[in-house]
Amino acid sequence: MKNITLRQLRVFVAAARHLNFGKAAKDLHLTPPAISMQIRDLELQVGLPLFERSGKSVSLTMTGEYLLVYARRMLSTLKDAEDALARFRGLESGRLTIGMVSTAKYFVPRLLKLFREEHPHIEARLVVGNREQLVAQMQRNALDLAIMGRPPREIATRAEPFAAHPLGIVCAPDHPLMFGEQSPASALANYGFIIRESGSGTRTAMEEYLREYRVEVRTEMELASNETIKQAVMSGMGISFLSLHSIGMELRASMIGVPDLEGLPLVRRWHVVNTSSKMLSPSAEAFRYFVLEHGEAYLAREFGSMQPLGSQAAHADLVLPGRVSPAAVEPVAAPPPISAAELARPVPPAAPAVPFRRAKPAARS
Repeated sequence: MKNITLRQLRVFVAAARHLNFGKAAKDLHLTPPAISMQIRDLELQVGLPLFERSGKSVSLTMTGEYLLVYARRMLSTLKDAEDALARFRGLESGRLTIGMVSTAKYFVPRLLKLFREEHPHIEARLVVGNREQLVAQMQRNALDLAIMGRPPREIATRAEPFAAHPLGIVCAPDHPLMFGEQSPASALANYGFIIRESGSGTRTAMEEYLREYRVEVRTEMELASNETIKQAVMSGMGISFLSLHSIGMELRASMIGVPDLEGLPLVRRWHVVNTSSKMLSPSAEAFRYFVLEHGEAYLAREFGSMQPLGSQAAHADLVLPGRVSPAAVEPVAAPPPISAAELARPVPPAAPAVPFRRAKPAARS
């Protein structure tokens, strides 16, 4: 095994992660034949097969599973060495791997764009997954930083809150919950739910809310995609519990509603997280500081009244632009683009929390 190369190990780890040579090729910007050739050469070096092949599907052999543990450990050690040496080079360049829960994809890429305006030579890679998947990747030292709502307890981490994170019930604009006064939490038992998959932070928050108010709901569908859930909700297939940061576009376009419900919105916190044992590279430290300094201001400007600020973050009393019909509510304009210079301006103190309000619905025929 003395002639095994780092390139072969990287290809092997990617192929083991996807269990698909085509996806591994796309991930590494190679062709599928190049992946197959690297795996074949590695198997010749090892002297044993690493994958069992059955048509287009592959699975790891026992030998492959053992090698994967050591391959990940070697690549992780190499990354730590690169980060340590990067401190001598300064912040002009570097590589940064950021993990984010799927709900954070609605703002992290734009926040990263602003960061790269200040540091154009830093190469960044975004990894999207649910909370459980990100924790597993942090355990393997595969991420520099992670953006998530609920910090992991499974491993030792440094988790720093940087902004409020409102979650709540979403439904079609003409759903019965959008009419009348505030509904009790018990009213949710009357409607079918489209829920996130197990392991999702959004799913955990929903279960905590329902448990607190002792409500049992009927599950119509379980999906792993916020986008698919929103489409199902807008079509009237059911209601859901989502991060309100994931529905900004639909609210502005008057395509989705946020009903007035007891105990909602549920306000949690966004965190920037890294493992305690990991020495951050200069590029990772710079992005961490950028998020802590500018994250809340960015979300406030991007999501407007949906985003709790200051004292409001401790309450669930938010003004949300719920909509019931085109005649009833004037659509909210999309916010203008934000520059890095604008983020540097101080955010004015938040107004006192006010009761949740919803536009008066048009009369139903």
